[in-house]
Parts: sequence; C-alpha cells; structure tokens
Amino acid sequence: MRCIVAMVCLLCSARLFAQDDAVASFVDGYANTHHYSGSILVQWHDGTRLDRSYGLANIPSRVANTPQTRFKIASVTKLFTSVLILQLVEQHKLDLDQPIRTYLPDFAGEAGSKVTIQQLLNHTSGLPSFDAVTDQATALKEGIPVYQLPHTSDQLLAQISSGKLISVPGEKFNYNNADYVVLGKIIARLYGQPYEDVLKERVLDPLHMIDSGVLHHGDIVDRLADTYWYPDERKILSREIPVYPENWYAAGAMYSTTDDLRKFADALFNGRLIAPATLQQMIKPGLDEYGDGLWSYQLTAKGAKHPVVKRPGLIMGAQAQFFHVMDQDITIIMLGNTSVIDSDALVGDIAKRAIH
Repeated sequence: MRCIVAMVCLLCSARLFAQDDAVASFVDGYANTHHYSGSILVQWHDGTRLDRSYGLANIPSRVANTPQTRFKIASVTKLFTSVLILQLVEQHKLDLDQPIRTYLPDFAGEAGSKVTIQQLLNHTSGLPSFDAVTDQATALKEGIPVYQLPHTSDQLLAQISSGKLISVPGEKFNYNNADYVVLGKIIARLYGQPYEDVLKERVLDPLHMIDSGVLHHGDIVDRLADTYWYPDERKILSREIPVYPENWYAAGAMYSTTDDLRKFADALFNGRLIAPATLQQMIKPGLDEYGDGLWSYQLTAKGAKHPVVKRPGLIMGAQAQFFHVMDQDITIIMLGNTSVIDSDALVGDIAKRAIH
C-alpha cells in the first residue's frame, strides 16, 4: 500500500514539475519576444515558486531588474486599503452600511450623507472622478494638475467632497480613485494616524514586508525601478510625466516587490489579515464582477472553471498584477516598469498554464 501511495505522490510531483517547466518556458519566451521589463513570481499551493526578472530598472545606466527590485504597484494599493477598512469592520469600529459623514463629519458634499462605505469599496458611489483625466493625449497636452502639483490628502478630500454625485449611489459601477482616497482618510481618522503609518503598523511590519511603502516625490527609494511608457504612436519609450506619487494616496501610491506581495497574498488567503468570512465578503463579485478592491470571476482553464481574483494596477509605465486562483491556491505577481504589454492578458495566460 505504501508503495502505491509513494508512486501516486511521485506521479503528482512529476506532473507538477512538468507544469512548472511549461510555465517557465512560456514566461521566458513571452518576455523575450515582447521585451517585457519587470519581475514575475508564480507560487503553487505546495510552496513551489517560479521567480523571474527581465529588462532594466534604469535604462540609461543599464541597471537590470532583479527579484529585489522595488516597483510602483499603482492600484494594487487599493487592495491594502480594502484590507485596512475590513479590519476596522472586524474591530467593530466601522459599519459598511453607514454613510461617509458618519466617519468624516466635515465631508461637505452631498455624497457625505448618501454614499456608504460599502459603495466606496466597490466603486458604486457615484462620486465624480477628481483627476478628470479622460485619455493619454489630453494628459500630455494639458497636464494632470491633481498629480503634477503638490496636494495634501486633506486638499484632495476637499476637492472630492465639493462636487455633486454623477449617478445614484449603488446603481452603477464607476472605477474611480476618489473612492479610495476617501477610504484612506476614513482609516486615518479612525486610527488618529496618517494612512501610511496605519498601513505600516497593521500590514507591512507584521508581515515583514520590508521592501514596501508609500511613495513621496521628495524621497529617494533604494532599488526602485524607473518607469517608462509610450507617450504617442511612435512607440518609443520615454520617461513618465513628472508627478507627485503621494497624490494617488490610498488609491495608488505604494511600491513593493514580488516577494513582498507574495507574503501579502499568503497572509490574505490564509486568514492572517482578515477572517475567512470577511475574505469571502471581500471577494463576492458585484457590479462589473468587482468585489471590495478587486475583481472576482471565473477563469476557464483546461476544460474547467476556476474562481480567481485579480487586482491590476496601471499608472503610465507602472504595470502591476496581483492574481490568485482560489481553488488551487496559486498566486501570480507581476510587477513591470514599461507600458509595452497587455498585462491583463499575460497574467491570464500564465494562470491557465499554472493550473493543474
């Protein structure tokens, strides 16, 4: 009997290693063909990992990307903000069904009494976008004042709260950074500390995420990759528009590494950040298959459907993907520093090959 069990284990192990090799071969081939620049980590349920880096963190100095390179993670930041909000719910300090003004009494606009915390989490608030960026061409021609001029988080909140709602709360999905800026201010108000201090104390320090934090224009972050993008049809990589990254605040101001985000994934999906029941609430898909800070849907692979969650991030040249196959406990982290690929398509293709 022991021999049979051993043979079965050996066969399973052989299939797993073959799968890992197939994923590695695909990722290497894709990166070389499409000039991918960044780091990719895949972790299977047994702890087996694929860890690859490609391209340059700094093009003029020819500094290579490595697994230790830190990247801007853009809207993956929203997932951290969602966790901090749900921790407050578990501490009975916050009720998702209460309106904004319950926790921010000085929120001036009509949304203060009409928009709930839950509607901020799932982007159904009806708040107008405060950055007013509709397309890349307009940003290049007219600039992006809300990101290119210094703003405090209080100034951002004042700007958000001054406008009228553009839709009835709860009725439409409208992806909007303003929602998560408000959530960040609620976190800061309830803890009596700046958002990034709460983030550090509640998530980064406990998980030993020593390569993660919040970006500030004036700070030099060791090992942080520069970011490059295609500003026009010529498809020539250029430096990004100069911005104040902290103006993305709780919606998109963080940096991290693939391994730090792996630590975050391990903690999130194993009940060490929020309870399993709270996690299920987080990933329950609503409008546009969006939960609380992430997309949640079914991925078809190898003839079967698998529940997955995805949190992408994109700001000019920064391209990030946080992806988890729920029923197989597979995590995929992609952090890139050029805007030359479709990262949504790539992470899906990797997942389909990683699933056993």
